[in-house]
Order: sequence, then C-alpha cells, then structure tokens
Amino acid sequence: MNILYYDCFSGTSGDMNLAAMIGLGVDPEFLATELSRLGLDHEYKLKIVRDSRKGIFGTRVDVDLAHQHHHHDHDDHNHGHVHGHDHHEHAPCGTHDHAHHHQHEHRNLKDIEEIISRSSLGDAVKKTSLDIFRKVAEAEAVIHGKDLYEVHFHEVGATDSIVDIVGAAICFHQLEIDEVWCSSIELGGGFVDCAHGRMPVPAPATSEILAGCPTTQGAVQKETTTPTGAAILATLVDNFTDSPRMIVRKTAYGIGHRDNEIPNVLRVHLAKVERQTKSLPVVQSRLLQCNIDDMTGEMLGVVMEQLMEDGAMDVHFTPIVMKKNRPATTLSLLCSHEDEDRFKRLIFRHTTTLGIKSIPIEKSVLGVSFDRIDTPLGPVTMKNAILDGEIIRSKPELEDCRALARKHGIPIGEVYLEIGKVRRT
Repeated sequence: MNILYYDCFSGTSGDMNLAAMIGLGVDPEFLATELSRLGLDHEYKLKIVRDSRKGIFGTRVDVDLAHQHHHHDHDDHNHGHVHGHDHHEHAPCGTHDHAHHHQHEHRNLKDIEEIISRSSLGDAVKKTSLDIFRKVAEAEAVIHGKDLYEVHFHEVGATDSIVDIVGAAICFHQLEIDEVWCSSIELGGGFVDCAHGRMPVPAPATSEILAGCPTTQGAVQKETTTPTGAAILATLVDNFTDSPRMIVRKTAYGIGHRDNEIPNVLRVHLAKVERQTKSLPVVQSRLLQCNIDDMTGEMLGVVMEQLMEDGAMDVHFTPIVMKKNRPATTLSLLCSHEDEDRFKRLIFRHTTTLGIKSIPIEKSVLGVSFDRIDTPLGPVTMKNAILDGEIIRSKPELEDCRALARKHGIPIGEVYLEIGKVRRT
C-alpha cells in the first residue's frame, strides 16, 4: 500500500503543502496547467523556488497576486508580502482584512462552488477541493453563529487560498496514493493580530477544523498551522500516528516563509506498508488507574456504575495484593483524551484514592451499525461490528432482550434462542 505521511513537527500551511507535493514529484508545469482550468490565471502567478530553513533544503511556493504590488504599505506584523505561513492564513477565524485581498474578500461557499464546478477540472479533484472548502465553511459557521452559506471567506476565499486548496486536491490525486497518514500537528503558540483584534494561537478556525485530531502546542510562540493547512489535513488524512511502521521511498520538504527557532518546514514521505487492508480507525485515549485498599466491594460496585453513567468508555476492576500483604483492587478506566481531567476528578470524588496514573494509548475500533429485527417475542435491536466495510458479527442488545424476558416471564436465554431462530431463517 502506498502511503503519504505528513510529519507536522513544525505545523503546516497551504503553500507549504503545495511545495512539499512538488518536492515529492508533482510536475510544476502539470500543476500550473491544471490550476489554469479555474480561469483565475489573470489574478495570480505561481512562483516555485529552492530555499532552506536551518540547513534543510526544499521547495518554497509563492502565489504572487496580480494586484498585490499596489499595497506594500499594508503589510504589518511580519506577515510579509508572500502568502502562507507569513501571510493571509495567519488570520484567526479567516477574517484577516489586508487591503490586498479587498477585491475578493466577500466570496462565500457558493461563490467558491461555482468557480470550481464550472471549471474543467476532473470530478475527483472538484470533489476533494469542495470537501476542503466545506471544512473551513463549517468551522466559520460555528465560530460566527451563521448558516453555512452565510459565511464569507475573507481570506480563504482569496485567490491565493483557492490556489492552495485546489492545488492540494490536484497533487493528492496525481500522486495516486492509497492512504494519507499524519503525525500529531504542531499548532504553535502566542498571539496573532487580525481584523477582530489580538487573538490566541491556534486560530479559532484552526481549533474547530482540527477537533478530534491529535495536536501539540508551544514549539514556537508563533502560528505554525493555518486554517487552510488544517482543512487540507482534516479532509485527506485517514490515520493519525506518531510512530508509523513503513518503508520510506522518498522524502520532501515544503519550506515556510518564516525562520523560526525550529526548522519551519513541512516534511512529507512517500512510503510503503505491508498491510493490504485499510487502516483501522484509531481513537486517542487515556487509561486511568489507581489502587484502592479501603473500600468495600459494594462501594466499588456503585463507583463503577457511576463512572459508566458519566460516559467512561470502559471501567474494570483487577484484584491485587499490595504492601503488607493487603488485598486491594486496581480500578482501570478508559476515556478519551479530552475527558481525562474530568474523569480524574470523578475518580477522586467517588473513591478514596490519593493518586491516579495516566497512560496515553491508541484504541483501534471497529465500525458499528444497528438493525431492527422482528421476532415472535417482539422487536429487537441488533448491534453489528464492521471491518473493512463488511459486517463480521452481530449480537442483540441486552436491554431489549431483558425487556422481552420480563414481558413474557421467560428466562433471557430463551429470548436469545428465539432471536437465533429468526436469524437462521
């Protein structure tokens, strides 16, 4: 299986992604020809050069806007005149209002859809491009409390961002890869100025787009991942992992425009992996554990029920022997990364423990679907486990079976027998 792996130790942006894809082998002339299908050639010029950061050489991409030379006086806070890591995408919420974007600052999702749909780009590229733009629109809609098509793309609707996003889709399909993998994404830190004032890093749009994705912060006190870069990854990545097992065939570096304390580069790999099946979905989780030697079994039973009601993924007890040959119990709780602090507080509140261990783990999960079947005893919900798009097993929901057993005054085992008869027919 051919893998594209994003190593985002220094974040990502739209222009860095384009540069990295060219470094992997996408022909610049092919990219320029495909972008011409948008009909926006009169608005920009694609500039591709070799550059380096901290001794690492790679490719840098600039999208020079046709009208930007009229507005040199409007560059501020080190954003520079080139786009990307030092330019328009640094605007939290996508609303940075530099004068050189005034011409197209009111494009909305419908405008973008029309530009892409009426182009002569391939259907697959069109769909991927629109999926990325929709990620941004959905984030902006949440942040500003508006409907999807009411949101105006001040920056991501600008020509250079259209080039970044559509260019990302063109490169993705040109490379003919099977899956996209990605490391945790470095977001940076500090604050950035925009039309709404001084905003924290990461930008609100970036945070919303990357909800549910593993990220890191604070490598530098600058914005390292932009909304456009975030949307590209959120759309394309199939699997997040910081320790991929793969055979690297080629490595490229997309060079950012700032010279930060760490190399301002996006490293990408083309690699092969042995597995032929689609990667299983992985949930970034936390295993919380504590040892308890001064609570009764009755008390611990109540604690388990309470923690499950509060939304724990799993809770289980393990009998152990502690110091002084004292019988005790290990409480183990599995929860999401985001819920770690909440469940630590619940464990402290409901148990007598004075300390909790936290272990980061990756939980591989099967897909799940539900069906409703009719039996002579009444309807029952079936829970299906899905692997690679196929149902590999099903089982009836316990609560439905328990309710039917009570209703008919029969053992629950007879309910399962009746369900089995229906499924066999």
